[in-house]
Amino acid sequence: MPKKPKPRRQQARFDPNRGSKPPEMVEMVEGVWILKALGAVLGFGLLCAYVTLCVLFAHTQWQLVLRPSRTVSATPASVDLAFTEVHFGVDGTGQPQLDGWWIPADAASDPTVLMLHGGDGTMADALPQARTLHDAGLNVLLFDYRGYGRSGGQHPAEITMQEDAHTALDYLLNTRKVRPIELILYGHGLGAPLALQLCASVQMECPVLVLDAPDGDLLQRVSADSRAKLVPMSLLFHERFPLAEPLRASPSAKLLITYTAGSAPQILKDARDPKMLAELKSGDTDAYLSTLRRFLDEYVPHD
Repeated sequence: MPKKPKPRRQQARFDPNRGSKPPEMVEMVEGVWILKALGAVLGFGLLCAYVTLCVLFAHTQWQLVLRPSRTVSATPASVDLAFTEVHFGVDGTGQPQLDGWWIPADAASDPTVLMLHGGDGTMADALPQARTLHDAGLNVLLFDYRGYGRSGGQHPAEITMQEDAHTALDYLLNTRKVRPIELILYGHGLGAPLALQLCASVQMECPVLVLDAPDGDLLQRVSADSRAKLVPMSLLFHERFPLAEPLRASPSAKLLITYTAGSAPQILKDARDPKMLAELKSGDTDAYLSTLRRFLDEYVPHD
């Protein structure tokens, strides 16, 4: 039998009404568009990584300037001071958040000093200064900010330290019944800007200030840190502890203590009057006490 011819395969025809394209008209994606798409994905990923870095810096920047400790290594008894441990600053949970020491003066009517310690360690590191203030005839309240020692909180920051300073002042005025005219604000290191801010914000006769080795205005210092060069510091950094401008603005009597060899820092010389500038040798307790008493005799009223 004769073989049947094989059926011919019919080719697809182009139908302009159906919008289909003939095989020879299918467009190929050019390589440049693939590269552009990859570049866009990579750029978006880098942007996300940079934003994450900025957010991380904003939440951890306090570690560049504050070095808190949770270990309270001594008590006022170690420097022969009688004291009472106090707890205040009740939050929404009903629990006091601030831990401190009330160190009474020898005479119940003596003025009272609110001590704002620096950014390192705990209140135990300020005990030598507390001893000197007590020897000058003062009641002393020394406490730890949140994030320090046995006080509550996760970590410190300038804004929470300012809040804690206000809370400590309220404790003295409302619980200890200290008269504003008998109040002295003491700030050491980064505690000095806190004392200035507290003094400027209270609605009462502004107390006198004792600023011991005052420190602050940290933006320029932190900007020099290599870790901070990757982010827009001026926008993100808020742990600034302003010092120069508050010193120029504060009308309160100020004892400014510095331990620099030679001329005192210009920032202290520019402080607004009335002020007393003392350049002391580190560890010279007698000179410190003598200077403190002279300042108190001149600027703190006595009954």
